[in-house]
Amino acid sequence: MRSTSSTNRKPRAAKTAAAALAAALALSLSACGGDDDKSSSDSGPTGGTATGTGVTLPKLNGQSLQVAAVWSGEEQANFKKVLAEFEKRTGAKVTFVPAQDPIVNFLGSKIAGGQPPDVAMLPQPGAIKQAVDKKWAKPLGAEAKAELAKNYSQGWQDIGKVGGTQYGVYYKAANKSLIWYNAKVFENAGATEPKTWAELLTTAQTVYDSGVTPFSVGGAEGWTLTDWFENVYLSQAGPEKYDQLAKHEIKWTDPSVKDALATLGQVWGKKDYVAGGAKGALQTDFPASVTQAFTGGDQPKAAMVYEGDFAQVNIQTAKAKVGTDAKVFPFPKAGDTAPVVSGGDAAVILKDSKAAQALATFLASPDAATIQAKLGGYLSPNKNVDISSYPNPVQQKIAKALIQSGDDFRFDMSDQAPQAFGGTPGKGEWKALQDFLANPKDIAGTQAKLEADAAAAYGN
Repeated sequence: MRSTSSTNRKPRAAKTAAAALAAALALSLSACGGDDDKSSSDSGPTGGTATGTGVTLPKLNGQSLQVAAVWSGEEQANFKKVLAEFEKRTGAKVTFVPAQDPIVNFLGSKIAGGQPPDVAMLPQPGAIKQAVDKKWAKPLGAEAKAELAKNYSQGWQDIGKVGGTQYGVYYKAANKSLIWYNAKVFENAGATEPKTWAELLTTAQTVYDSGVTPFSVGGAEGWTLTDWFENVYLSQAGPEKYDQLAKHEIKWTDPSVKDALATLGQVWGKKDYVAGGAKGALQTDFPASVTQAFTGGDQPKAAMVYEGDFAQVNIQTAKAKVGTDAKVFPFPKAGDTAPVVSGGDAAVILKDSKAAQALATFLASPDAATIQAKLGGYLSPNKNVDISSYPNPVQQKIAKALIQSGDDFRFDMSDQAPQAFGGTPGKGEWKALQDFLANPKDIAGTQAKLEADAAAAYGN
């Protein structure tokens, strides 16, 4: 089971703060125009001072570590540069172990074979709890906890706790309430950035009338579809219902779920609104869903792609310039609440040692996060990372808004669910929403399947 008890946020306060964060994002992103070579004028530390060599690490000559994560491509390459700095400072040797989704199953096979990695980057709070329940995870030591307390808001610390004990360091965060768009296509079509769902549909039609398919959807990976649903649901149903559905305190047959699916169907079920149609989208992975919106000159396969700040890595792969060729707006309001959904990856120790604890301490420091921040496509919940470390004004504004939100955000709902429901390819919520993308008219059938799978996974 995935733990949601660590959030400890009052719904009224969270609703207000979420709206404030979304408003700040809207203002910030609209102010980030075309020049991503200049730092924003209000850049600077968000609190504290990142010196680059501020964290104290032990000498670990002759010691070796393995770190497992599902990251690939540039994301993996950039993280390896962080590990290289750890090696340089400590003398330890660190090996990156590519993992497969779901990572808990991957780790289980490694542990059964007697070869667990020393540290694993776990992408869900539920995965941390599973690792604790299976007695794989080891508590963080005093140095790592001190670094966390110095650099993280209480909310980000609490998400890494199980039963009050700190196990996780949330090294990487994500703002998953963004829609990226091809600026040239918008300019040619005379399209404008929407603020509401109704305006999004109008913008989509304007783009369609110009001869470009409005949306690119990476439906081959079910998690992208859960992210679509969560933003619509949070906006329409509100934070209280969002929390209840995340804990399965209300059923997926609830009318609020019906409303959200019907809203999604206005995009997914609209003829020629999705690149390749449903069949094509279900064969498109996330990286391709991003790159195909920013390649092809004036005639890309799509004008817009929904996903988090991390899409910048894939935009850069397409040789597009963030802030000029690729621009972004907050996920439009589909209801009364401006949605702000976050995700993240936490470092968890599986083999306790001086070296593993030192790596966790390093990853909790602004020193580590600053290295990857400068490389782009990365967002840190560490409040002491200097905002100017991020490579362009768009990313700087997104990072600043996340830090200023403090503890008042909503963590990805599927990441809070049991893995069998919210985190397994071809099963549970991922599969149900893929089937819904293929047939957006079957709302009742989709709800029934979601509820059956949720009840089995949650055990209620």
